[in-house]
Amino acid sequence: MKFNLKYLPIVIGTSLVVGILLGGMLNFNNSNHFLAKNNSKNKLNQLIDFIDNEYVDDVNTDSIVNLTVDNILAKLDPHSVYIPPKEQAEVAENMKGNFVGIGINFYMYNDSVAVIKPVDNGPSAKAGIKAGDRILYADKTKLFGRKLPNDTLFSKLKGTVGSEVDITVYRKAERKKLKIKVKRDVIALKSVDVALLLNPKTGYIKINRFAETTFEEFKKGLDKLKKQGAQSLVLDVRDNGGGYMEEAIAIADEFLKDKQLIVFTKNKKGAIDKTFATGEGSFENGKLFVLINENSASASEILAGAIQDNDRGTIVGRRSFGKGLVQREMDFQDGSAVRLTIARYYTPTGRSIQKPYSKGNESYFKESDSRFINGELYEKDSIKVTDSLKFKTKKGRIVYGGGGIVPDVFVPLEVEHGNETTAYIMQSGVVGHFVFEQLDKNRNLFKGVTFGDFVDRMNKTDLYFNLFQKYIFENGLDIKFNKNKAMVKRYINAEFARQLFGEEYYYQISLKEDTMIKTVLGKISNPKN
Repeated sequence: MKFNLKYLPIVIGTSLVVGILLGGMLNFNNSNHFLAKNNSKNKLNQLIDFIDNEYVDDVNTDSIVNLTVDNILAKLDPHSVYIPPKEQAEVAENMKGNFVGIGINFYMYNDSVAVIKPVDNGPSAKAGIKAGDRILYADKTKLFGRKLPNDTLFSKLKGTVGSEVDITVYRKAERKKLKIKVKRDVIALKSVDVALLLNPKTGYIKINRFAETTFEEFKKGLDKLKKQGAQSLVLDVRDNGGGYMEEAIAIADEFLKDKQLIVFTKNKKGAIDKTFATGEGSFENGKLFVLINENSASASEILAGAIQDNDRGTIVGRRSFGKGLVQREMDFQDGSAVRLTIARYYTPTGRSIQKPYSKGNESYFKESDSRFINGELYEKDSIKVTDSLKFKTKKGRIVYGGGGIVPDVFVPLEVEHGNETTAYIMQSGVVGHFVFEQLDKNRNLFKGVTFGDFVDRMNKTDLYFNLFQKYIFENGLDIKFNKNKAMVKRYINAEFARQLFGEEYYYQISLKEDTMIKTVLGKISNPKN
């Protein structure tokens, strides 16, 4: 299967921007104030009526209205956005934390739905669908050999709880078609990827977004790690574009003592709303480290700011994105919505970490790209701070506002020999596609292999490194990985582990050589460094 890898860094950057836009859902309430009438709004309505009734050609006035709304919001700030009905349904489902379906991870491979892995204990796994199966039909609807849009495909696999669907699959390993009846059920969309021990006394929790179920998932993971003996905790919100403000606040409350300020907001009228920690935190005394990077935004920054300003833990990584605006979502009758900025939020010391957006949306989101150019992803001294936006924590430490959270401990971008393109590729979906295709050639190669034996086998061979290099060349990207061999092998091995054994095993491999994790473990073992 061919991928256009030429523009991969741009594609990844764009997807992160979208994640941050969709991750800004900090304060949702319905309101009809947006629809209040005045003369200008009546003029706009009249113009649409004139076009609809009198214009010489047929025009889709709905598209004109949507364009008008987009243009209006673009004049406000980068995070006030219009969401069409179809996208709004997807966003709402993603932030809800679950959906009803058959429970498979898949991707389109040569115009067929290829199962990467059934969700553990999900409907498909229970019914007997296996990794590598191609889904040919859902009931009588043909799913292969067609370029079905995602919403059409999903609609055939989703449904109501308890409803049944006849899935016809082709099992390559057995070279036969099978018809399997699957009973749909609630499938969790995890916002906490993993909770595991890095060593006997240090826990690690990775949060990918702040959805409705995030605090519940986090608390479950934290309780598990404490029972396993964790006395220190590493909380990873790298590449987390945000989400529900309330979930980030609830997590911060677990670390802060009673009545410590977590965050406050201020609206256009100057009304201030402060949120304080309660006395019910379950990890108020253990060592705490929060990992951030240039794609940590919004609710992630609220959490990191609360920990930093209260001198509760150590922020490790690189300067965060810089989003300090609060949105409220307001629904339209057609299922669309507008997400409107209604306040700014401030960390406990009183700093706004919102970066400037006066030069327009395009410049605003490209600011992250400029961090490569000015060198701040590699050297802490290259981070630009403004002395006029200097604040002090309770212990007198200096922190800055005006453009993200500056970490207490800086860790440069994990790039060997300055090749950031390699790092981008390793963290993209390309590695997952490659691994699937390798497994698909002969899944019996790993049949019955334990995780320990798998790790030994993969560490001793360069086979898949060489095949991946060839795969990249064949897909049109002229980049050699020889100088980054160790990093490339680590990501390939981790992805094999994910598809063979599960998410936790991916992290067991990838975190061992993670630069930020190494930095944290060094701080724990030798606090004076």
